[in-house]
Amino acid sequence: MYDLTSKLAKNSPLPCWVGYERVPGTAKGAKGSCRKKSPTRKIKGGGTKKVCLPAAKIRSMSESKRKSLASAKSKAGKSGSYRRPSSTNVKGARKKGATLRDWFKKEDWRQVGNPKKKCGDK
Repeated sequence: MYDLTSKLAKNSPLPCWVGYERVPGTAKGAKGSCRKKSPTRKIKGGGTKKVCLPAAKIRSMSESKRKSLASAKSKAGKSGSYRRPSSTNVKGARKKGATLRDWFKKEDWRQVGNPKKKCGDK
């Protein structure tokens, strides 16, 4: 047997389907008496605070450039953003035509803030 009550919202004086809510001031069962609930917004947060680049690129950068890059990412991570500003993008970090396999097998990726640590280290 089809169970209609399982499809309706619980604890509602005038039930609508699950995922819908009652429109105030409308009659039960009237056209437009239920509307789709507005989706809940995701809270931004949890952005990482470290920047990783190939070790060779880190060595070729000046100390001030490394500090500004690390601080930009840290600031973005603290504000809940997952990306740092595009103005801090680094050119020439990877060779043209490099594949994902090259990234894992051939390149030594390090943290810009502390080049002694590998990219995944805490």
